[in-house]
Amino acid sequence: MSVTRRRFLSGSALSLAAVPLADLVRPEDLAAAEQAARQTAPVFRHGVASGDPRADRVLIWTRVSGGSGEVPVRWTLASNATLTRVVARGETRTGAARDFTVKVDVTGLAPATTYYYRFEALGGRSVVGRTRTLPAAGAGRLRLALASCSNYPYGYFNAYARIAERTDLDLVLHLGDYIYDYHQGRYFDPDLAKDRAVDPPTEILALADYRRRYALYRTDVDLQAAHQQHPFVCVWDDHEIANNAWRDGADNHQPDEGDYHVRRAAAYQAYLEWLPVRESVSARQPMLYRSFAIGDLADLVMLDTRVIGRDKQVDRQNVLGVEDPRRSILGPGQEGWLEGELAESTRAGTRWQLLGQQVMFAPQAPAGNASANADSWDGYRISRSRVFDMVERHKVQNFVVFTGDVHSSWAYDLPRGMGDAYDPATGRASLGVEIVCPAVSSPVPFTPENAAERVATVTKARPHLKYMDGLSRGYVVVDVTRDRLQADWWLIDSVKTRHTEQRFGKGLVCEAGSRHLTSAGAPMAPMTGPDPAV
Repeated sequence: MSVTRRRFLSGSALSLAAVPLADLVRPEDLAAAEQAARQTAPVFRHGVASGDPRADRVLIWTRVSGGSGEVPVRWTLASNATLTRVVARGETRTGAARDFTVKVDVTGLAPATTYYYRFEALGGRSVVGRTRTLPAAGAGRLRLALASCSNYPYGYFNAYARIAERTDLDLVLHLGDYIYDYHQGRYFDPDLAKDRAVDPPTEILALADYRRRYALYRTDVDLQAAHQQHPFVCVWDDHEIANNAWRDGADNHQPDEGDYHVRRAAAYQAYLEWLPVRESVSARQPMLYRSFAIGDLADLVMLDTRVIGRDKQVDRQNVLGVEDPRRSILGPGQEGWLEGELAESTRAGTRWQLLGQQVMFAPQAPAGNASANADSWDGYRISRSRVFDMVERHKVQNFVVFTGDVHSSWAYDLPRGMGDAYDPATGRASLGVEIVCPAVSSPVPFTPENAAERVATVTKARPHLKYMDGLSRGYVVVDVTRDRLQADWWLIDSVKTRHTEQRFGKGLVCEAGSRHLTSAGAPMAPMTGPDPAV
């Protein structure tokens, strides 16, 4: 089912969380905006963003270009897009110590409400951003987009453009690989080498390198548009540091590149500066795991499966290693915290427990066999078993895992293993479900020549697999109500040019209490209704 931008917008022009279409970034303006950004150096050339919303607050973000010393920055937040109904305003300061980025945590807001914001500094004004607080008690619905793996030199960020056009999202969940660490000429599309060259051209190792790479990404107008229209909740995977990172090293970190922990600290500092995430109070450890309450409808628990506690990956043929109970992907501190979050969520009667994390959770090979992917939870099987233990111990009835990383689309029921107890028709013995989103632009794992054979082989080997597509980039929209969760995959076939169309790939439904995915048949309808902020 192919959907043009015009057709999609005409079907979703008004929304419970909507801004008038005149206030959205129009697709036809994106190319002109990028050209203008290249020719000029505006004060706010990296756009605006918001993130980590709660029922009473949200972070707003920008960066000031062309400043020196300490720069005062004024901000305004209002209940309408023209900023005439001001809710809060203030002034903050930025400087070189934080790369002239600005982050304001605006509090005292109303739940489930759309707000608009703008910054002023050095005689310039930013674009107006749009954000939204989370629902409070009595919430009936949450609609969010899942995205991951945006590789600048591999293609255009068409998925971000399509996400920006939607008016029916409360939140964008970014599941890692927001940037890539490689040097120019590695992991790139040679056809786009001129237009999508990376900065710096070297592998990023030091704080200045990471800052420059984020600055490059944030000049992309499609990424800017997505941030401008929706609040984000972000967590990192490996490429925000180095490929296949773990607690004390990475596959893409060599001895002659310096101390890994110094590199990791630089990556973390730049991440906090450039992403709209709340900053940790820890002085010793990068702390990105956190949780968000969506009233009594859902708790969103964000994990760090990459840095805080992950033991070094073993070879996937090392069965003893992947099944070693001493190895962990979370670390004992985060593992204990996760159990506490699940226990408190179920004790409070919250309907859904949603896990946002990076690498594939579902079993991919039978016990006693080599791992299909030792960098995923399949390489830390006892660590995964301990999470299943938590789900059973605390009687978590609606356990859903959101995943990125693998540049392809997957959906699973979540049995403990791949034995005879699981019934693919009914979901018997499943403890939850997993939704894996495709890449924004990173290379896909299949080719047109081998896709059908690989799908057939994997589907036969994994009866709990409900959907896979390894040829397309895109994003997923997830709609959560008290009775059901639906996930729709929206796929984009090319990232070689900007503004390609999207098509509906698959819709799957998990009825509350079923722990089982079934076909939705058709995409969910856009939510419609008057916008109180107009």
